[in-house]
Amino acid sequence: MISIQKNTDDGFASIRSIAAAVWPIAYGAILSKEQLAYMMEMMYSVAALQQQATENKHHFIVALDDETPVGFASFELNANETKKTKIHKIYVLSNMQGKGIGKLLINFIDREAEKHKQSALFLNVNKHNIAQHFYKKLGFTITQEEVIAIGNGYVMDDYVMEKSI
Repeated sequence: MISIQKNTDDGFASIRSIAAAVWPIAYGAILSKEQLAYMMEMMYSVAALQQQATENKHHFIVALDDETPVGFASFELNANETKKTKIHKIYVLSNMQGKGIGKLLINFIDREAEKHKQSALFLNVNKHNIAQHFYKKLGFTITQEEVIAIGNGYVMDDYVMEKSI
C-alpha cells in the first residue's frame, strides 16, 4: 500500500538516496557525468536541501510502500509571488515506476495547492526527458521554453509545463 507523507527527516536521507538512485538513470543519457555530479551536489547535499526547505519554503513529501521510501517530491506554494504552485522535484525509483506513485505525488500536491487557493501547478522538465509524456498524461501542457544558467558553465534547457487546478 502506497502512502504519501510529509518529510520529517532533517537529514533528508530517503530523498538523497532516491535521488542518487534515479538521477543517473533519468539523466545519464542527457547530461555529462560532470554536470550530473555538479547538479547532484548543488541540489541534493544536506545543506542544499535544508536551505530549500527553510529559506525557499519548499515542502518535501515522500511516497512509502509500506514503510519503504520509493519516491519523493517537493513543491512551493505561491511560487514567484503568483497564485501558482511550482513542483520543483518529483522522482520515483525505477523499479516502482508505472504503479501510479508519481500520480499520487502530483495529486497530493494538487490538493495542497487547492487548500491554498492556487490557480495552477507548474514545473520545469528537461526538453530531452521522457517524463514530459507523463506530465502530459496528467493534463500539463508546455507553456514556454527556458534556458537557466546553473553555474560552472552548465545550463538547464527546459520546457515549463503547467496545469490549471
